[in-house]
Amino acid sequence: MRTTGTTRVQTRTRARPAPTRRTVNVGTGPAKRTAAPRPRALTGRATVLIVVFVALALAYTYPLRVYLAQESQIAQLEADQAAQRKLIAAKSQELAKWDDPEYLRAQARERLFYVLPGETPLRVLNDPAGAAKESGKPAAAVPDRWYSTLWSSVQAADSEPSN
Repeated sequence: MRTTGTTRVQTRTRARPAPTRRTVNVGTGPAKRTAAPRPRALTGRATVLIVVFVALALAYTYPLRVYLAQESQIAQLEADQAAQRKLIAAKSQELAKWDDPEYLRAQARERLFYVLPGETPLRVLNDPAGAAKESGKPAAAVPDRWYSTLWSSVQAADSEPSN
């Protein structure tokens, strides 16, 4: 159906269904463009999917943290257990030494100053002051300890007369 002049021209096309047909104004100038609605960036399905993933991530966070803490605790306990085994092995070796009579005699001589019958015991004492007296030389001066020096400086400051 076509008319001439300033009337509307309607053309039928078979490619488009009836509700989407456009009418064209002939002779009145260019047709106005209408703004097409923009599609939303996030659809409802995408939003629900993101919420589900966040909920799952939050649900797995605490058990994962507990699992990792337990793994580190197990590793620490295994290290402690290995150290205890080494200590037990060292103590067992030391205990085995005490079964040897020669080791027992050597320890008795060293620690308890035991001597065999007929031996003359000799014990060396470290006495620098006594050795200095016997030799006739003055004893080496022992430096004061830090707290003695501090206390003597406090006493000297207290005894000074104030002007």
